[in-house]
Amino acid sequence: MSLASPWWRGLVAAVSGALPFLTFPTPDLWWFAYVALVPLLLLIRSAPTARRAVLDGWLGGFGFLFAVHHWLLPSLNVFIVVLAALLGLLWAPWGWLVWRVLGGAPGRGALLAALVLVPSGWLMAELVRSWQYLGGPWGLLGASQWEVPPALRLASVGGVWLLSFLVVAVNTAVAELVFSRAARLLAAGALALVAAGVTAAWFWVPAPPRTGSVRVAVVQPGVINGPMDRFDRSAQLTARLAGSRPDLVVWGESSVGFDLSARPDLTARLAALSRQVGADVLVNVDAQRADGKGIYKTSVLIGPNGPTGPTYDKMRLVPFGEYIPFRSVLGWATKVGKAAAVNRHRGTRQVLMNVGKVRIGPLICFETAFPDMTRHLADMGAQVLVAQSSTSTFQDTWAPAQHASLAALRAAETWRPMVHATLTGESAVFDASGRQVGPRMGTNTSGEHLYTVPLSGGRSPYDRLGAWVPQLAVGSLAVAAVYEGTLRTRARRGNGTARRAG
Repeated sequence: MSLASPWWRGLVAAVSGALPFLTFPTPDLWWFAYVALVPLLLLIRSAPTARRAVLDGWLGGFGFLFAVHHWLLPSLNVFIVVLAALLGLLWAPWGWLVWRVLGGAPGRGALLAALVLVPSGWLMAELVRSWQYLGGPWGLLGASQWEVPPALRLASVGGVWLLSFLVVAVNTAVAELVFSRAARLLAAGALALVAAGVTAAWFWVPAPPRTGSVRVAVVQPGVINGPMDRFDRSAQLTARLAGSRPDLVVWGESSVGFDLSARPDLTARLAALSRQVGADVLVNVDAQRADGKGIYKTSVLIGPNGPTGPTYDKMRLVPFGEYIPFRSVLGWATKVGKAAAVNRHRGTRQVLMNVGKVRIGPLICFETAFPDMTRHLADMGAQVLVAQSSTSTFQDTWAPAQHASLAALRAAETWRPMVHATLTGESAVFDASGRQVGPRMGTNTSGEHLYTVPLSGGRSPYDRLGAWVPQLAVGSLAVAAVYEGTLRTRARRGNGTARRAG
């Protein structure tokens, strides 16, 4: 195999870009994230032209996105290839950037700049694809560090964005160690600086203060076909909690397949369950509304006397899974995969729900991937983040474990414990530091579990400061763009002067 062949080189770029997918659950090789991008970086810097570097960046981005979302293949079929190719274009500018600062024989200034600019460029691609209409922020590189305590402490300072930035910075430094003898001292110093920063964060960044606890029961019925059978199983499991004194019982996403306003019998059963266990029950309705306004996914809190407090309609829907964008053009996706036959409708605002003296912030499934949503709930005054989810379509894939891992990051970012309750697994609970509380309920589990969830007060640095890392990345790239423009202007003026003198 020769990299001189554009076809072989393209294959190597795609495979190199795919390597980081091993860092996410289920393989969970989190440590590999710090070197997983090195092959792609070395390939791009060796590109003979800027155009080839752009192509390498695009193919690397395609490989990354396709591999991270490979479990969508049975549902989307050829569409996942098309989507990965389109979104992979976001890494084309990053390919040029890598080639510009690391290609050829870069000086110390370029090598030093690369340690900031290469991670900043990667972050821009992650930010743009995090827009909900482009698929959302599933598979952000920093999310691979969800089970590393020092990384979770850093997440409380700069969110998942800081983790992505540092992971790419370490990869850049390692790549410099490999290809440049002159850069070895500089790269080693950069790695030492990152290590020192992580250590300092571990010792100096405060941990969230504990303020008490709340008892939350998660009901996971398992894989059951038919909305009535699923409701009955969930009710049976909930009844087993009688006498255990929970403060809240949580059912998963789509746990109720009927509009409760049109089914007073089901509402009465839920209210009776609430009285029986002595706690409110948070259910999720996924049904055509009786008023004809379409299908919503709605979190409803049921108390002893029926629905209580505000309801929450899911705001961020899964493209193709819950709606098809431009359905008049792309509606054929339903014929080649498991795309949504009918578009769901989206809600317009986040809400808090009062459960006794505790305020909970509800989220539904895909929304746990968005750091801004949990941060907003924390700012509103949520004490516990509660996510209702269902990944039953992807039951035997890596998706359930990946989804549950996101709750650890959101908890650490906001200093708010998070309950991730699913229909079919994996259900999990994390405290305000992102540490798991109690056992997970895996995809082979049908049952209920009561968790004692530690409460925390205060506001995390990330909650107070916001998304400062992306802002810093944008600023760094803007300064670099001005510098590059200045160099090109001077070069053109110099060439013009030389031609006139000739």
